[in-house]
Amino acid sequence: MLQNNKNKYKSKFFGFFVKFLSIFAFFLIASSCGVPEFAKPKKVNRDTPVGAKERARKNVEEGRGVSLKGAFGGRGSTNYEFSTSNPLWRASLEIIDFMPLTTVDYSGGIIITDWYSDAASSNESIKITVRFLSNEVQSNSIKVIVHNKKCKTNENCAIDEIDSNIKFELQKSILAKAAQFERESKKSKK
Repeated sequence: MLQNNKNKYKSKFFGFFVKFLSIFAFFLIASSCGVPEFAKPKKVNRDTPVGAKERARKNVEEGRGVSLKGAFGGRGSTNYEFSTSNPLWRASLEIIDFMPLTTVDYSGGIIITDWYSDAASSNESIKITVRFLSNEVQSNSIKVIVHNKKCKTNENCAIDEIDSNIKFELQKSILAKAAQFERESKKSKK
């Protein structure tokens, strides 16, 4: 019976030893093949900021913008870059800074204000949309849309796009301010 127990322990030990050698051989063979690309650690650029606001600020400082080269039917000559260095963008934000903004899409080239009314006419308000069509300071580079909302009661409102002097005055003011920014920029580069 003692001999039987010895043989039993020998076979268990031998089985464990064979499993251990098999696993060891597998890892030895696998490690000799090299590390696959997906398992290699990636190098981290320490100059790139971690937070989104810091990355955006760094991109603005470096003059990076969005380029839509060839995005529309293979016309490779179109190049729209919107950034705070763009005089039209800066002028538009400065001219309508008295109004609350709902959408300012830096890469899409659009600014939309919230409904605004002065204290004199609480039942009437306006909303302004500025679309950037190009980054050149020209009259056809921006499109200003003004919507008017007239409410008889809080639930009964009529909203219409208006073609009034406000639209043309805004466009004229934005272009004049953008031209001023462009002149200042050229002077500072010299």
